[in-house]
Amino acid sequence: MGRLFGTDGVRGLANGDLLTPELALSVAVAAARVLVESDSSHQPLAIVGRDPRASGEMLEAAVVAGLTSAGANVVRVGVLPTPAVAYLVGQTGADLGVMLSASHNPMPDNGIKLFAAGGQKLPDELEARIEKAIEDGHGLVGRPTGAGIGRVHDLLDGAEHYIKHLVESIPNRLEGIKVVVDCANGAASEAGPVAYREAGAEVIAIHAEPDGLNINDNCGSTHLDEVREAVLREGADLGLAHDGDADRCLAVTAAGDVVDGDQIMAILALAMRDAGTLTGDTLVATVMSNLGLRIAMKQSGIKLIETKVGDRYVLEELQSGGLALGGEQSGHIVMPAFATTGDGVLTGLHLMAQLASSGKSLADLAAVVHRLPQSLINVKVGNREAGAAAPTVQAAVALAEAELGETGRVLLRPSGTEPLVRVMVEAATEEKARTVAERIADEVRAASPV
Repeated sequence: MGRLFGTDGVRGLANGDLLTPELALSVAVAAARVLVESDSSHQPLAIVGRDPRASGEMLEAAVVAGLTSAGANVVRVGVLPTPAVAYLVGQTGADLGVMLSASHNPMPDNGIKLFAAGGQKLPDELEARIEKAIEDGHGLVGRPTGAGIGRVHDLLDGAEHYIKHLVESIPNRLEGIKVVVDCANGAASEAGPVAYREAGAEVIAIHAEPDGLNINDNCGSTHLDEVREAVLREGADLGLAHDGDADRCLAVTAAGDVVDGDQIMAILALAMRDAGTLTGDTLVATVMSNLGLRIAMKQSGIKLIETKVGDRYVLEELQSGGLALGGEQSGHIVMPAFATTGDGVLTGLHLMAQLASSGKSLADLAAVVHRLPQSLINVKVGNREAGAAAPTVQAAVALAEAELGETGRVLLRPSGTEPLVRVMVEAATEEKARTVAERIADEVRAASPV
């Protein structure tokens, strides 16, 4: 069996070739068995949540059956954002968290994301042990019987605890802020607007009526047109957009201009530096962050540390350095003082808190980052590793880097979850970035055709 877990758990077409109820059962059994083997002094406790997509009910049933059959007790929390599940794992002292979501992916997809004790992303070593247990079939023998079988309970007020925690995290109230929130018909359709209202903002929620089929359907953080239009129509101070599981947040200004994760991080970093809470005056970002963020942070006296793409790697760097802020251009922002993973609603609250306390517009605050034009091409390939590593591709990258010099950069990255190679180029002009990116993308396609 090849590697099962990608950069953010298991993800694929629900009920397709990979992500079946049988696989969900196997993952759950293996995870519970690994926990029991690691500490046999108590019966493991697992928190299980999901986003509202229709296949979540099917996968939840399989996961709960697998966990309990291997001796773990289960607390179902229903439809909640991914960071809410992580938070509840920590609050309840659970040994494991399971979130069923494909985040920003289309409705037919789903995923299985595991959290360790404390709500942390599952370490690579534990993922490897779970994968090996699945491959060896150890979970299929020696299961408990009688009183050793796990029990299932439902937690009905998980959202209330999570929302209270979020609202208490911000340094000031949000009265006077009018915001449009695009909930992507996802997991934050209720929790997001409620949290913002309880913090004092005037909230207009759109795409907040999930029916199991409309999650991420031309809405949310990957489709910003409607939140931009709503901001202009309603005369709002800003717009916020979440994805299906609400672990990310993007924003738009009162004029409808997009404010991405890099700009949000810069706004929060400067505010935290001024408040004395930006540990080491250091920000953690990934290699995908715009060169403009690097320049802005350098000019502001803030150190920027780069990681691989994925909020789990940002979090690992934050934890190892005892740092206070990190994230991704895509809107995954991690604030370890309040969350163990990217949290879109938390990000939205803290962003609006800066608007309220400074009296400045979002456009004024975001202007600290001058984004270099960026061209990103997702190239479909037959083999993502071969497509990125081919000598012809590497030669094209080297040529582009020499051509751009210090006025741009090139990043070539195989996707962790899809048969894609991502080609990213930043340059002084949009035309230059696009031309160089297309040249490299052509080489990738030729090296690994679909």
